[in-house]
Amino acid sequence: MDVLEKLEKGERLNFDDGVKLYDLDLFQLGYYANKMREEKHQKKTYFNINRHINPTNICKDVCQFCAYSASRKNPNQYAMTHEEILDVVANSSKNGIKEVHIVSAHNPDTGLEWYLDVFRKIKFSYPNMHVKALTAAEIHFLSEEYNLSHEQIIEKMLESGVDSMPGGGAEIFDETVRKKICGGKVSSQQWLDIHKLWHNAGRQSNATMLFGHVESREHRIDHMMRLRDLQDETGGFNAFIPLVFQTQNNYLKVKEALTGQEILKTYAIARIMLDNIPNIKAYWATSTVKLALIAQEFGANDLDGTIEKESIQSAAGAASAKGVQVQSFVDLIKNSGFNPVERDSVYNELKAW
Repeated sequence: MDVLEKLEKGERLNFDDGVKLYDLDLFQLGYYANKMREEKHQKKTYFNINRHINPTNICKDVCQFCAYSASRKNPNQYAMTHEEILDVVANSSKNGIKEVHIVSAHNPDTGLEWYLDVFRKIKFSYPNMHVKALTAAEIHFLSEEYNLSHEQIIEKMLESGVDSMPGGGAEIFDETVRKKICGGKVSSQQWLDIHKLWHNAGRQSNATMLFGHVESREHRIDHMMRLRDLQDETGGFNAFIPLVFQTQNNYLKVKEALTGQEILKTYAIARIMLDNIPNIKAYWATSTVKLALIAQEFGANDLDGTIEKESIQSAAGAASAKGVQVQSFVDLIKNSGFNPVERDSVYNELKAW
């Protein structure tokens, strides 16, 4: 049975099928992805009102794709104090944010207790604020720094008020690619094991994939298949977020960025292959707002959030440093023919705009 027959019958696709999807016409692919999107979400497009905080850019690891780390090309090192972080949360809470998204570099000087203490302080002052924090890569880094197990780090996070885990650090799971772009960082299996532990603790997380650098289409499909397998087991992933690689200020020297067509095909294939992950997020900070809006027609049902301030992708050339205003976000979604729905961090619907 060929891949089109399987798509027509709604059958689950295997690895070879996933690779063949890239050979389909873009609009043919979009038809099937949009059909799945509408079966799950109709015309709803989710977003949340959130604030990204990146507390430090000082990093022990040396990832070839990164433009954010201060250990390399960026000479402007910084580490925020707890007071600075709490001031940001205080100011952002006046703008109605429901979530703080705290992701950082692997700074050996800030330390585990530094993070746990700031989580506790945020929860004490803003008990209803959702704290999404510490990627699997950060958890692995802290476990090695403090000779603690992944389980012990997760237990401390939960005790300190962390509500959910972001999906960063996944990059591409293929270890050959991983060795080239982020050797020494959390391994693919460790990343999956950490998210499994988090899910087994009754919590939810996101999953990402960084694409458009030195990986192949086969590597992308392999990445999706591994996530699908874990999701079959735990059901703990809220969303899959394909992150478009930003080409500036890093050591990979990727000369040409992906075409819009290749990006849209990857969103559509993600929607088709990841039949058990409810939400596909077109993270506008890496895809651009315009392409994220088009991605709504190719399987994506979530555009992330207002962000307010973003440091990691913008360091590599993305136009995301200052976020997007809520009303602008709503208007953009409406004008593209979809229904904007504000959600919380675990996809409970808060307001249909």
